[in-house]
Amino acid sequence: MSSSPRIATFRMPICCIVVATLAGCGHEQVRRVPATVSASEITVHAPRVQKRRVGEQAAVIAVRQLGVPYQYGGTDTEGFDCSGLVHFAYANVGKRIPRTTAEQWRELSPVSSNDMRIGDLVFFRIDGKISHVGMYLGDKRFVHAPSTGNNVTTASLDSDYYRRAFVRAGRPD
Repeated sequence: MSSSPRIATFRMPICCIVVATLAGCGHEQVRRVPATVSASEITVHAPRVQKRRVGEQAAVIAVRQLGVPYQYGGTDTEGFDCSGLVHFAYANVGKRIPRTTAEQWRELSPVSSNDMRIGDLVFFRIDGKISHVGMYLGDKRFVHAPSTGNNVTTASLDSDYYRRAFVRAGRPD
C-alpha cells in the first residue's frame, strides 16, 4: 500500500454529510446509514482530518435548528427569520455577518453557482426583490427559515420555485 492517503467515494444522505462529516466524524471507517434517506456523494480522506472551515461549522449550527419555527425578526432558538438563522449560525462560530438579507447581499462576495461550498449563503429574488437567504449544504441543498407558519427546513435549489428565484451565492469566510 502507498503511504499517501487513500480516497474513497461513498453515498450518504445530505444531513449525515453535514452533521456527521462536519460535526467531528473523522474515522477511517465510514458507517452505513439507513437507505430511507436520499443519497449524495462525499469523498472521505483517511486517516488525516483537516480543520473545518468556518462555513462548514456554521452549516452544522444551522442544521441543528431544523424544526425551529419561523418568526419574523427572529434571531434565536425561539424562532428565526431567514437572515436571522444564518446570522445566528455564523455568530455561534465566531464570525460576524450582517443581520438582514439586504445587508448580507451587499457585504458578501459573490460566488458562482459552480463554485459554491458548504456554508455559502444562497440568495433569492421573491416578489421582485432580494428578500430570502439560506445556507448551502452541498448537493444542491440548503437550510433556511422559509416563511410564517413554517419551520427551519432544508430545500433543493433544483425545485421549480427555488431554481427560478435563485440569484447568486455569497461567501462569508
